[in-house]
Amino acid sequence: MRLLTHNMLSSNIKGVANGFPLRLEAEKFVEKEVDFNPDFLKNMFPKIEWKALVDASRTLGYAELPDDADPSMLASEDFLRKFHHALLELHVEEGALLCPETGRRFPVNKGIPNMLLHEDEV
Repeated sequence: MRLLTHNMLSSNIKGVANGFPLRLEAEKFVEKEVDFNPDFLKNMFPKIEWKALVDASRTLGYAELPDDADPSMLASEDFLRKFHHALLELHVEEGALLCPETGRRFPVNKGIPNMLLHEDEV
């Protein structure tokens, strides 16, 4: 699961008002090289919840992203490359995503998050 995916997921448990961002617990992660595409990054930037991306990347030991970012930073190739690495090249293979409100664990196995809800959560 890329951090791009993590940034788009939230807990949809019935009654949960604050299901984003899911806290990341990574037991195993890998880095997978992906072609650099600045146009894709520039288009994705406004859709990304920046603090959630920074927190998730730091959980994986990647501390190169600044605490805050604004669109003017997209002119810097150095910034774009760091953003690219965090968003697309860090993959969680095994671990869990935790609902910030309930603490419910959603497992991540072989890079796939299982967000299925139990009957009583629908």
